Amino acid sequence: MLTSPRPSELFTPTYADVTAAAQRIAGHATRTPVLTSRTANEMLGAQVFFKAENLQRMGAFKFRGAFNALSCFDADQRRAGVVAFSSGNHAQGVALSAQLLGMPATIVMPQDAPAAKIVATRGYGASVVLFDRYTEDREAICKAIADKHGQTMIPPFDHPHVIAGQGTAAKELFEEVGELDTLFVCLGGGGLLSGSALSTRALSPKTKLYGVEPEAGNDGQQSFRAGHIVHIDTPKTIADGAQTQHLGHHTFEIIRRDVDDILTVSDAELVEAMRFFASRMKIIVEPTGCLGFAAALKRKDPLQGQRVGVIISGGNVDMARFCSLLAT
Repeated sequence: MLTSPRPSELFTPTYADVTAAAQRIAGHATRTPVLTSRTANEMLGAQVFFKAENLQRMGAFKFRGAFNALSCFDADQRRAGVVAFSSGNHAQGVALSAQLLGMPATIVMPQDAPAAKIVATRGYGASVVLFDRYTEDREAICKAIADKHGQTMIPPFDHPHVIAGQGTAAKELFEEVGELDTLFVCLGGGGLLSGSALSTRALSPKTKLYGVEPEAGNDGQQSFRAGHIVHIDTPKTIADGAQTQHLGHHTFEIIRRDVDDILTVSDAELVEAMRFFASRMKIIVEPTGCLGFAAALKRKDPLQGQRVGVIISGGNVDMARFCSLLAT
């Protein structure tokens, strides 16, 4: 039986919340495939399993957390609707979830977000408010809208129901392939990594779990080393889904406790991973979605003979941008 959700502000999620989320999203989220590549195995000298969240509804893992969070709304919250801020994938996840659940949605998005993500968000029926990510505070804009219209704000990562929903991707991965020696997970604000950590420690506790950030935006790595949340300026990187300035309170607590280390890769290394996915595996992966595999390629020697998991977080990228990056 599905239990009622706990108030989001009162708890740090556990694996039990991930299993509850899996029940809520069942039949709505896609159980994405786990892909393999003989070439990738040869490159790493390992057996590599790719959890292909680029094939998720709306093209990214974000649908999982968004649908789980919105499913926990009471009747009054559903009538008023949801407001969220996002560079693109959380925006689309919330917009589509709101459409499916019959509630209004307003999304605050950076004006330089990929055009395809803005168009898709509007296509799911959400109202979009644009802002300048380098000069304006998206959280303040979002809160003002929430206060004015009585909408419930769902942040892109620092929310227990969002974290629990994101953890279902790793849960499915372990259920399909069994325990792993190492797992690489993309890291922006930490929703996917913290959710993955809950599933990892429950289903494959000996796994070495690594979060991966762009070099230009290594706030998570700095926070992990320092033992407290470090805030940075908005990083300039092609990994637009990881242009976060800091981890969240909920996400950091889980990451600090359950993750082995935070790694970084360069934009050039992301492009090489994009090229591999496109040319050898015939899939389109956005730069942020390449973080995990780029890190695996960078540290391949310790992975020899291992069973390695990589979560591909998404595939939402403008085709013109995709082609221009691969042409460099």
